[in-house]
Amino acid sequence: MWLLVMFDLPVTTKCERAAANAFRNDLLDIGFERCQFSVYLKYAEGYSQAGTISRKIQKCVPEEGKVYVLYFTDKQYESILRFENSKQLKRLENPGQFELF
Repeated sequence: MWLLVMFDLPVTTKCERAAANAFRNDLLDIGFERCQFSVYLKYAEGYSQAGTISRKIQKCVPEEGKVYVLYFTDKQYESILRFENSKQLKRLENPGQFELF
């Protein structure tokens, strides 16, 4: 399954900008990948791991602004249509399973 974090944080004051940047860095530290400036994506093994990740996010949320965390399945992820410079990109593939030796 996948987690998508979208947010709209105030950046009017120096303090607000610092809080927004700290939140972005926290998402990267948790293992998220930036899709757009305020949209981050991460793969989770299942609902249990997604819940753990969501609790980590909750601890990092700034005092002001809006943060949304969406869960969606591998199948939904594979059906995402992506466009760049008005050209459609190939579909994304889910990461392979981890192998332990």
